[in-house]
Amino acid sequence: MDAATAWLVAAVSLLAAVVGPFAAGHALLTKREPQVATAWIAVCLIFPAGGALLYYLFGINRVYTRARKLVAEERLPPSLAPHPTSSSHGIGPEYAEQIRISDAVTGRPLEPGNRIQVLSNGEEAYPVMLEAIEGARETVMLSTYIFETNTSGRQFIDALSAAHRRGVDVRVLIDGVGEYYTWPRPSTLLRRAGVPVARFLPPRLIPPQLSINLRNHRKILVVDGQRAFTGGMNLGDSHLLQSQRSHRVADVHFLFDGPLAQQMEAVFAEDWAFTTGDERTPPKRATPHDSGALCRTITDGPNEDLDRLVMTLIGALSAAREEIWLVTPYFLPMRPLITSLEAAALRGVEVKILLPERNNLPFVHWATRHILGELLHWGVHLYYQPPPFAHTKLFVVDRRYAQVGSANMDPRSLRLNFELNAEIYNRPIAEQLALDCELIRARSRQLSSAELGERHPAERLRDALCWLASPYL
Repeated sequence: MDAATAWLVAAVSLLAAVVGPFAAGHALLTKREPQVATAWIAVCLIFPAGGALLYYLFGINRVYTRARKLVAEERLPPSLAPHPTSSSHGIGPEYAEQIRISDAVTGRPLEPGNRIQVLSNGEEAYPVMLEAIEGARETVMLSTYIFETNTSGRQFIDALSAAHRRGVDVRVLIDGVGEYYTWPRPSTLLRRAGVPVARFLPPRLIPPQLSINLRNHRKILVVDGQRAFTGGMNLGDSHLLQSQRSHRVADVHFLFDGPLAQQMEAVFAEDWAFTTGDERTPPKRATPHDSGALCRTITDGPNEDLDRLVMTLIGALSAAREEIWLVTPYFLPMRPLITSLEAAALRGVEVKILLPERNNLPFVHWATRHILGELLHWGVHLYYQPPPFAHTKLFVVDRRYAQVGSANMDPRSLRLNFELNAEIYNRPIAEQLALDCELIRARSRQLSSAELGERHPAERLRDALCWLASPYL
């Protein structure tokens, strides 16, 4: 071995001896769960160089360092006292407990006078969204995770381009990883048309930007500060349920006409400011309708100090007295949520969870099967929806309270992704969503403990190993 090679080996060995323990120490000081911290410490100490690299890519806590940068303006600190506007709408006492929790956690007021329209699949949602863009007079703010450039996606690109040409302030924010699901990239086509577009945390090598774990999963479309859309749908042909595509996706989207649009536009503005450095002026006050639902946005993500969605969900589960519906494509909830679901069932609440029988992510489906036996044991009812893949996300409590939006019930949504849900305090809407859940259950099959118990030992091992990796799925 010549001197240069010996020097290189020594330098690499010294670097590995430093970065491995340094990464392990960082995990020890910043990880909130002991199991996660222990796993990363072991990886970094056993494989110093490779483990430290993996930790940098997938495990390092960028949450705190990005928190102040991401929020365009400081929100009001959480308060245990109800927000003034929340106690002035004359709603019934059955909402008091949930309102108190959400007031404290979100720091946002409840907004009255929102008319809500439920839109099933792309066949219903896309025409209404395109009509809103085509009728825009002042602003169009669009944020999405996946923006396909097939037929449906091109319709949105054409509508956004036409709005921009007639002088509407159009801005489009696409997740920097999500846009790689399609080719050509939508940002390229939008830029060619002159539409202002930005990519949220796109991975790059120069300068290094490898935070691939922190994704913007929010779905936001706000037109003229008055009409806002959110839910689980991305943009593309995959959400056309009546098409002949082999990988179709069933989902639900929501139109909110009223003051909630202002809150959603403010969320978009925060994300846009972080991505581009361009801070928008606060949106104008939207006009409430004489009759409509009380609503509020809940944002969650690695910029938040608290697990806001988790806390509001646990609050709603604790307040449930009769019935809970949970519809989600990915079900790997944190331990506190599992315990809350089981406790509700033990109180006599009918807890019904609807999951897809065929998941687009098989390893998530396998990991989920490892935890279902415990839920069944404590009286939770579980159902599998038949294909096509059900991407719907609904949470309904006692047919009086609902949450809808982009968040799944898994660690990625509740810890790593930037998500947006909307709270709905309205019996007619909650009853409609509960009836929709009943229709889903009617065509689903119920899962039994016996079925889970009949799994082959190899399947049990596979499911358990996937569950072990669930914090990183």
